[in-house]
Amino acid sequence: MRRPVDTDVLRSTAPASRPVPPTDEGWWRTAVIYQIYVRSFADGNGDGIGDLAGVRSRLGYLKSLGVDALWFTPWYRSPLADGGYDVQDYRAIDPRFGTLEEAELLIAEALELGIRTIVDIVPNHISDRHEWFRQALAAGPGSPERERFWFHPGRGADGSGIPTNWVSSFQGETWTRTRNADGTPGEWYLHLFTPQQPDLNWNHPDVRREHEEVLRFWFDRGVAGVRIDSAALPAKDPALPDLPAGSAPAENHPHIDRDELHDIYREWRAVADDYAGERVLVGEVWLDDAERFARYLRPGEMHTAFNFGFMTQPWDAAAMRASITRTLAEHAPVGAPATWVLSNHDVTRPVTRYGQADSSFAFERKRFGTATDTARGLRRARAAALLVAALPGSLYVYQGDELGLPEVELPLDAIEDPMHFRSHGVDPGRDGCRVPLPWAGDASPYGFGGAPWLPQPADWAGLTVDAQELDPASTLHLYRAAIRLRREVHDLANGELSWLELGSDVLAFRRGDDTVSITNLGATPIPLPAHHAVLLSSTPLDGTLPADATAWLTLRPARTGRAPH
Repeated sequence: MRRPVDTDVLRSTAPASRPVPPTDEGWWRTAVIYQIYVRSFADGNGDGIGDLAGVRSRLGYLKSLGVDALWFTPWYRSPLADGGYDVQDYRAIDPRFGTLEEAELLIAEALELGIRTIVDIVPNHISDRHEWFRQALAAGPGSPERERFWFHPGRGADGSGIPTNWVSSFQGETWTRTRNADGTPGEWYLHLFTPQQPDLNWNHPDVRREHEEVLRFWFDRGVAGVRIDSAALPAKDPALPDLPAGSAPAENHPHIDRDELHDIYREWRAVADDYAGERVLVGEVWLDDAERFARYLRPGEMHTAFNFGFMTQPWDAAAMRASITRTLAEHAPVGAPATWVLSNHDVTRPVTRYGQADSSFAFERKRFGTATDTARGLRRARAAALLVAALPGSLYVYQGDELGLPEVELPLDAIEDPMHFRSHGVDPGRDGCRVPLPWAGDASPYGFGGAPWLPQPADWAGLTVDAQELDPASTLHLYRAAIRLRREVHDLANGELSWLELGSDVLAFRRGDDTVSITNLGATPIPLPAHHAVLLSSTPLDGTLPADATAWLTLRPARTGRAPH
């Protein structure tokens, strides 16, 4: 293969002073990791867009919440065609968010508070404004610059047919046709997401080398790990076969979960292992096959992978228990910890989701005007928060869930998410869970900064951080207590899980010898079993556990002690 343009000019030297995360081995096995969607967290300069200055100003809040690490969705230079997942330059912070120097300060300041930083890497694609893709378009068909991507002639005598029948993750076609220099229709290029996100060719050495250099760039700046976006997608079958009619095959899929991926992630793990402080790889892996999911967590590959199965379950004891059991079984053979998450920047917030008649989650079912009982949803979201916090493994918290924020149904002229537009307006998109956080005050912008880039509801005054600080029964106080106890109580930090049989609508288990978590998913209160004390509950108790509630009980005076790493 011919060697295209050298990438050395795109590199940057590491900072003179390199912050190193603490060296406590295995920190990620029980960590509480807080997800920050920078654009909506806090606005430090008053322009209505969240930024790194805003995050730095709120590090004290994050410390008081008790989190171990921060995961930042992409903060790199980007046209924001897909919320930053269309990366233009991995070595530059988007000017709307700040500068590279501010990012370095943020990483160092967070470390001083004992909080690590995880950054997002998007290996499947880059922005169509990335220098590589600009070069590829300018160079034309057959050029070495195009070999970094998937350019291909169209079908038919005039090349007007799309090269494959692959289905986009964002609905719509997966190929876009280019124009030649003379204005005539040209080749097509592959994009599993939007046309602004051309897929990279991972058979090309430049692509592999560049991503390893990007990992080193950020590890040099003190980040403790990377979250790998769409981790099962980057490798493609070079023959570009069509998908068969009907269901796609579980194995040998042309662009999902190909065996070649494991070589890539072993190379990434080798890079991570070169650094002190145990830098971790966290994969976003959506796979139904338990055995193939576990392959990504084998020694020498990823440290952990997101568990999305639980997040999609309805408010049903049997469904949730089956998901938990399956998740723990998937991870056991490879010795990896499970991860637990109730939502993220792509998913309907729990307060809204759990208040709907169908409380499960699937992207294809999102519609405008879906009725929800917010009060019921909040009760269930609080109960679910304690449930997942009691499970063994690591815990992810999406910004705003600790405040009990609901999903926002936005006016059509405010929506920016491409999922909305590519569904021809049927899907409301994901912006409803990305509305800027309320910090203080009685009206928008609720202490966020300037007029927020997405409108905040008029009834959020009671949900602000300041309002919840004053209310001991608030969701914020509940999260703080749960995070503290899961660290301090010996059983929650170290104990094995064993199921308890307390009824078909009850999800109950013991951690270790002395600690019990009970969630009542039924419609009527249930008696609490004999216990020494209530450690924490999602709602006040009177000797029974109400519907839509969780309680943590200790059977004898609780031992304390964080999990050994």
